[in-house]
Amino acid sequence: MTGITILVTVLIAATAFGLFYRSRAGKVRATTAAEASPEIRTRLIAAGAASGTAVVLHFSADWCGPCAAVRRVVGQVLADTDDAVELELDIDANPELARDFGVLSLPTTFVLDDALVERARISGVPKADALRSALADL
Repeated sequence: MTGITILVTVLIAATAFGLFYRSRAGKVRATTAAEASPEIRTRLIAAGAASGTAVVLHFSADWCGPCAAVRRVVGQVLADTDDAVELELDIDANPELARDFGVLSLPTTFVLDDALVERARISGVPKADALRSALADL
């Protein structure tokens, strides 16, 4: 009887965690604007970010299935605006930047302002309207 109780408790806890994790996926979370350190800024520019324009930075990998959906959403949103550019970085090729940004899972997308300061973070596949809204807030 104790084994069944433990099993049921574990299943309930796993379900609750899964629902919580899923509820956060794809939502834009605004981040506090802190000046990017010179090292991070240098690594971003070396990776292809352009200072002076907003950047939609998303980390991906060849083995990441949902990352293809991120590419489509970001491409669709950026096709409607000239105010931002896309920068996709492979997490395996850029582990320092992934660590700097605190990337724990893929896909993860960031909205950076024209000074390359993080303004928003999206875990999972972003919703197009939410990404547009994050870019409009710049």
